[in-house]
Amino acid sequence: MKNAEIISKLNVLLADYQIYYQNIRGFHWNIQGKHFFQLHAKFEELYTDAALKIDEIAERILTIEGMPLHSFEDYLNTSTIKVTKNVHDGETTVSTVASNLQELLSLEREIKEMAVTADDHGTEDLMSDFIDQQEKTLWMMKAWLK
Repeated sequence: MKNAEIISKLNVLLADYQIYYQNIRGFHWNIQGKHFFQLHAKFEELYTDAALKIDEIAERILTIEGMPLHSFEDYLNTSTIKVTKNVHDGETTVSTVASNLQELLSLEREIKEMAVTADDHGTEDLMSDFIDQQEKTLWMMKAWLK
């Protein structure tokens, strides 16, 4: 059943976003150095956006008759994104955000293709929206690192 496969992948994406979100919250709280003001504000923007996407993913799973993961244990056991902690410098935090975004984009592209095959236009549109926005954010993170 194609819905079951899409639901499963959306739950991985949900778990990835939860870890990504928490990584960015930690960066926001703990950033130090000459880029503090710039990155503190940027990380808040990113985690606010991630929180909205988390809700959209969970609601999409429910819309296609699935059950979204909803415990930290499930997120940790399912996520492909690794927990990052005790990082304070701009280079490492931005590099980690870029790496996390690359991982999210890869999974979103996979889900989008699955949705196209299954004629699941709602999931396809959601992934397209995420991809468009995140490609730009990833470009900006890479530009900052240069």
